[in-house]
Amino acid sequence: MGVHEGRGALARSLKDLLIRWTEVKGVWRDAMADQFEEQFLFELERELRTATTTMDSMAQMLAQVQRDCR
Repeated sequence: MGVHEGRGALARSLKDLLIRWTEVKGVWRDAMADQFEEQFLFELERELRTATTTMDSMAQMLAQVQRDCR
């Protein structure tokens, strides 16, 4: 799997997770749900966004390396 494919897989997985979380939030409405969302989901979303941004940079660097090696 290349950088672009991995980035796409992460982005799709995050989107699916957030869709499912929205469904769960419809029935799980208490302090624990709020704590779970803040402690785990918000942090995970932030980390995955950082990872995908980094993967974009890696893809650009790898493309430059390939061009330089030709």
